[in-house]
Amino acid sequence: MTTGSSSTSRPTAGGDGISTFKGQERALRADRLGTGGLLLSVLAATAPLMVVAGVMPTTFAVMGIVGQPLLFVVLGVVLILFSVGYAEMSRHVHNAGAFYAYISRGLGGTAGASAALVALVAYNALQVGIYGIFGFEVSNLFDTYADVTVAWWIPALVAVAAVGALGWLKIDVNARVLGVLLVIEVILVVVFDVAAIGDPAKEGLSLHAFNPDTLSGAGIGTALCFCIAAFLGFEQAPVYAEETSRPHLLVPRVMFLAVAGVAVFFAVSSWALTVATGPSAIVGTARKESAGLLFTLTESRLGGTFTDVLHVLFVTGMFAAMLSFHNVVARYAFAMGREGLLPAAFGRTSSASGAPATGSLSQTVFSLVVVITFAVADDKPTGDPTAPVLHLFTWGGNIGALGVILLMAAASLSVIVFFVRRGAAAAQSWRLVTSALAGLALLVIAVYTVKDFDVLVGTGPGSALSRVLPGVIGLAVVVGLVQGAVLRRRRPEAHARIGLGNEAFQLDKAAEPQP
Repeated sequence: MTTGSSSTSRPTAGGDGISTFKGQERALRADRLGTGGLLLSVLAATAPLMVVAGVMPTTFAVMGIVGQPLLFVVLGVVLILFSVGYAEMSRHVHNAGAFYAYISRGLGGTAGASAALVALVAYNALQVGIYGIFGFEVSNLFDTYADVTVAWWIPALVAVAAVGALGWLKIDVNARVLGVLLVIEVILVVVFDVAAIGDPAKEGLSLHAFNPDTLSGAGIGTALCFCIAAFLGFEQAPVYAEETSRPHLLVPRVMFLAVAGVAVFFAVSSWALTVATGPSAIVGTARKESAGLLFTLTESRLGGTFTDVLHVLFVTGMFAAMLSFHNVVARYAFAMGREGLLPAAFGRTSSASGAPATGSLSQTVFSLVVVITFAVADDKPTGDPTAPVLHLFTWGGNIGALGVILLMAAASLSVIVFFVRRGAAAAQSWRLVTSALAGLALLVIAVYTVKDFDVLVGTGPGSALSRVLPGVIGLAVVVGLVQGAVLRRRRPEAHARIGLGNEAFQLDKAAEPQP
C-alpha cells in the first residue's frame, strides 16, 4: 500500500478479501473537473447573492447584532481549523460519500451508516427547501415585470424538472452552468460593495461592526447558526474527488480557497451593508426592509436597471444552489448504493454521461413530491408570502444546516481517531489539535441550533415544531445506527465495505506489486 491511501480490503470471518470495485458502471468518470470547475461547483452552493440579500438582513433584523461581519471572520477561522484535518483526510480517502466515508474510516462502519443517512436527509432538505423561496421570487418577477400572476409552485416545478435534467448531464457541463451564474452574482455583489464604500451613510467608513463589543447579547449563539448556514457548500469538495484528476491535490486546495474566499467575501459584504446604512441604523433598517434591504440600497446608489438585474440574478443564484445540492445528493446516494446502504441500483452511473443516474432521478422525484405537497397545502391568494412557501424554505434550510453541522463535528472526531489508530498522532499532531478545536466549536453551534430552533424557523418557544424539526436529524442518526448494526450482524462483508469506495480500491490495486 502506498502512502496517502488507506486499506480497502478488510478480512471477513471467512478470510476472504473485500473487493469494492464493481466495474466501470459503478465508477464515476474521472478527470471531469479541474481546480476551477471543482471550485465553482462547490461555491455555487453558497448562493452568495441569496446570502447577502436574504440571510444577512434576516440576521441583522432578528438577532439585532451589529457585528455580523465579525461573526463571518470568526466562523471562517473555525472552518479553516476544521478544513485542516478534513483536507488531510481527503488525501487518504477518495469517495463520493465524503462525510460518511471519512466518518466510517475513523469511527467505524456503523457510525458511517448513520452519517450517510444524516447526509442524505440534510442535503435533500437544503436542496428542496430552496424551491419554496425560488418559486415565490419568480412569481414576483412575473407580477412586477410582466404583470402576469403565476402561482409560486409553477416555477418551482419547472425548476425541479430543469435541475433534474441537468443532473443527468456530465458534471463538467454542470460546472460550466454553475460557474457562469456564480461569477455574475459575485461581480454584482462586489459592485454594490464598492458603491456602498464609496457612498457611505453619515457615519462614514466606520469599522464599528468589527468591534467585539457588538457581539454581546443573548442572540450571539443563534446568530452563529444563521451565519454558518451561509458557508454550507465548501465541505462538498470531497464529494467530487472521484471525478477529478488529482484529488489528493485539488480537493484540499479547493476547500481552503472556498472557506477563505467565502469568509472574506461575506465579511466585506455584510460590512458594506452597515456602511451603507450606518452601523447605528443597520438593525432598524433591516427590520423595516427585511429581504428588500439590498435592493433598496442598490436602487439609491446604482439605479433601477442594476437593481432589476440583481433581482433576476437573485433567482438564478438560487437555481445554481439547487443544482449544486442536487449533484451532492445524487453522489451520496451513488456511494451508498455502491456500498450496500441503499439498493444496488443507486450504485450505477449513466453510460452516456457518467453521472449517478438513479441518485439524480430519486432526488428529483423527492423534490417533486415535496413541492406538490406544499402546493396542495397552500390555500392563500397567489402572490402572498404564504406559509407553505416560508415553511418549505425555513424548515428545509435549518434541518439541513443542523445535519451538516453535526456531520462536520463528527468528521472532526473521526480525523483524530483515524490518525491515532494508524500511529500517526505525532506526525499529525497539529492537525489533530485543529480538528479538536473545530469539533468543539461546531458542537457548541449545534447545541445553540437545537436550543434556538424556534427562533430559526419563526415559531413560538412552546411550539412542537421546535422539537419535531430537529428531531428529523435525530431520527436519521438513530435509524442509520440501527441499519449499521443490523448490517454488521447479517451482512458483515457489506458492513466491512462501508466507506471504502471505488477510488480507494483502484489506488491500492495500482500499488500492488505486479508479477
